[in-house]
Amino acid sequence: MGAAPSTPRGGARPQHAAENLMAAFVGEKPYPLSSDFWSQLLEVPLTLQWPQDRVLQACQLFAQHNYHTNHLAKILIHLAWCLQDLISTSSGSATAYRKSVNAAYISSVFLKFIIENAKGANFEELHLNLDKDEKRQCNLPTDQSIEVFIIRGMLSFVGSSDVSPRSCLLHHELLNLMLVAMSTQLCSGPSPGPKDVHPFIDAAMLQESAVVASTVRKLLLNFITRPRFPFDGSTYPFSPEGNQSGVLQRVGSVAANFVLLPYYTFNYLLSSSSAGARSPLAEKSLLVLLVLVHYRKCHVVKSLTDNNLGDVDSTTYLRESSSFYENPYCKALENARDIEFDRVDIEGNAHNGPLVRLPFASLFDTLGLCLSDETSVLLLYSLVHGNSDFLEYVLVRTDLDTLLMPILETLYNASRRTSNQIYMLLIILLILSQDSSFNASIHKLMLPSVPWYEERLLHHTSLGSLMVIVLIRTVKYNLSKLRDIYLHTNCLAILANMAPHVHRLSAYASQRLVSLFDMLSRKYTKLAELKNDKVIKVSADQMEGVSLTEDMSPEIHIYTDFLRIVLEILNAILTYALPRNPEVVYAILHRQELFQPFKNHPRFNELLENIYTVLDFFNSRMDMQHMDGEWSVDKVLQVIIINSRSWHGDGMKMFTQLKFTYEQESHPEEFFIPYVWQLVLAQGFNFSPHAINLLPVELSGDDALSGEQSV
Repeated sequence: MGAAPSTPRGGARPQHAAENLMAAFVGEKPYPLSSDFWSQLLEVPLTLQWPQDRVLQACQLFAQHNYHTNHLAKILIHLAWCLQDLISTSSGSATAYRKSVNAAYISSVFLKFIIENAKGANFEELHLNLDKDEKRQCNLPTDQSIEVFIIRGMLSFVGSSDVSPRSCLLHHELLNLMLVAMSTQLCSGPSPGPKDVHPFIDAAMLQESAVVASTVRKLLLNFITRPRFPFDGSTYPFSPEGNQSGVLQRVGSVAANFVLLPYYTFNYLLSSSSAGARSPLAEKSLLVLLVLVHYRKCHVVKSLTDNNLGDVDSTTYLRESSSFYENPYCKALENARDIEFDRVDIEGNAHNGPLVRLPFASLFDTLGLCLSDETSVLLLYSLVHGNSDFLEYVLVRTDLDTLLMPILETLYNASRRTSNQIYMLLIILLILSQDSSFNASIHKLMLPSVPWYEERLLHHTSLGSLMVIVLIRTVKYNLSKLRDIYLHTNCLAILANMAPHVHRLSAYASQRLVSLFDMLSRKYTKLAELKNDKVIKVSADQMEGVSLTEDMSPEIHIYTDFLRIVLEILNAILTYALPRNPEVVYAILHRQELFQPFKNHPRFNELLENIYTVLDFFNSRMDMQHMDGEWSVDKVLQVIIINSRSWHGDGMKMFTQLKFTYEQESHPEEFFIPYVWQLVLAQGFNFSPHAINLLPVELSGDDALSGEQSV
């Protein structure tokens, strides 16, 4: 596999034969699709390896000659043919599996190198074309692009073939090849444009509905069933010798050692075999699914010449005037149905075409086990936001702690999580909290203990109380560290949705709720004082003070809104659920001095009227008690509980209940496409940092050096 390609020779030893075959593959002589060369190349034994420098040299030679040989297109076509043979036969031969694995792996190595080193945005270096005569001779559809034919072959196999000990390596390599093929997105900017070229993922969007449905179903089943790889010599005839370097180690991040059984896969799978529920095939399946589901193909609705643009920025105009084709994979996920339940279509919304049927119970349980992983969080978001049937299924489950406990634990450990993961989890909770039955159910589900909560022991706490505690803790963490307004807003929105349905909120949760008002009020007071100081100083200097006060006013307005929401949360509990929440009444009585500074504030006075109605009622009842000795917590609570029975809400003003709903931003693809690929990269998908334009990347010293030396 060197600089001087030679023709394959019969009768040579395996190592030499493989050298000759690979040299011919990367060389300048084109081999027709019908040549025996392809069969020989794809039957090379699985145990051979080459050093890194020769792999890089081979990739460079291949890229130089591919424009003439079209060998990338040809090996991918042979892969599609091999997969067709496996689909058409009930039990494929070992040779057919080996040829398919080899074709998938060889393709991924050289395809990735070309994508990373593409000079233009159109990826012309791929040369995915053949002349019509050769297509006709080989019975290829002449009216269909090669990439559509190839992607159809891969998706059809993945969607129709069960994962077995014999086929699991092929499934894994096909999923890896699909990620490589779709990685052209990494080379584009964060905002999809009508001129973006992504040959393979665009081809995936053009597949028939039956292929799309079977692919989505199988990828989700892989995630649910979490197939394990068998590690026995009879299945995979490979064992590393001595201290040889790994067979697939990256060269700078551009290329890799080449062998037909990727040792990195073997090593990775072997090392993770003891990791309990971890399944590399499940992880790869989920990544491919997320890339497919969140892709958006852009097209321009109207041209620039149709409008008198004047000084309007062309990039802004294109963004606002663009639209997106419907994503069939997203649609299939949204229309997925429970395999155990046929929902009667009473609204006339019958689904046309193949339906994705899934075991929702198993999917729910698997998500509960895997929510520490960001990819699983994104899948859960995609389901509860897009699939009304799955959302309804979640809401009627009696064991909501299966999902909520890992979500709350992750929020509790927010400092060790990414901001995107925290956002996704809060949005999931916001979507769930829009349902009144959910808000009622979480207060009925009691938790014997919460072992991961370290600040204090939580025994026999309701799931709803724990949710209040963790959300308030998240607000406090955000206030001190992140200072993100949207995170505050989401947390308070969830609490507001929960408030009218609160039932027997725990003492600790009630204290935290009042302390939340204290914390936000102190922040508000500090900002107000700072604003007043600036106004006074400006007046003393006889300068214009408008700009200074305006600079400060937006933040004051934000905290005014936050305080109003907290007061509305307290109002909703006191108005709709006071008899069921004596601990909330106690917490307000205990810290009633907190509300005094805001009693006459024009934005808060009407909300505080209700709180003072409650305070006056229970303070008067306390004064009527003839106590021997000091008041204790238990005695005060007893008075509150007794008098709550006679509480009728006289004098309370009824406010419209706050109801917060989640809506996606107008251009969600600008967040989700980079986010999905960020997750792909985080899961070990190596890609040259210098080729990535989709999202910001940090260059290590080695990456910077290799970038300076690259041709």
